[in-house]
Amino acid sequence: MKRLIIATLVLFGLSVGMSQAGSVYPEIPKATGEAHPEGNDYWRINHMDLLRHDRDLTVQDGVRDTDASLSDCVTCHAVNSPDAKPVTVKSEEHFCRVCHDYAAVKVDCFQCHNSIPPELGEASLMFKDETETLDVLLAYIEGLSQ
Repeated sequence: MKRLIIATLVLFGLSVGMSQAGSVYPEIPKATGEAHPEGNDYWRINHMDLLRHDRDLTVQDGVRDTDASLSDCVTCHAVNSPDAKPVTVKSEEHFCRVCHDYAAVKVDCFQCHNSIPPELGEASLMFKDETETLDVLLAYIEGLSQ
């Protein structure tokens, strides 16, 4: 009887705690562009494979017009700060970080690429100096081999 009362109190405490805590899932910022034709669930599940596939097409084959451009993703999914400027990946409000932090998955795209929408005419690399870009890329590649 004592175990039944304790179990009931524990379950009641957990249910009250969960209702007070709100959703257990992250609050995903809304995108500003057109909805994905394949649906959000498809992109949530497959985005990494699609980005990896198109990255390989771009880097290995020189194909620049791909369906899953990181620049397009960042442009559509940009989150603005109170001063109306897009937040960078350093902010916990950044679109990619919301889910990646929740899932404890490291985002390494933005070590080289912009985490905010590109300005007109700017390249997608965040470094404007070719020497700085090369140094960072070489350091990144060296880190992968260790």
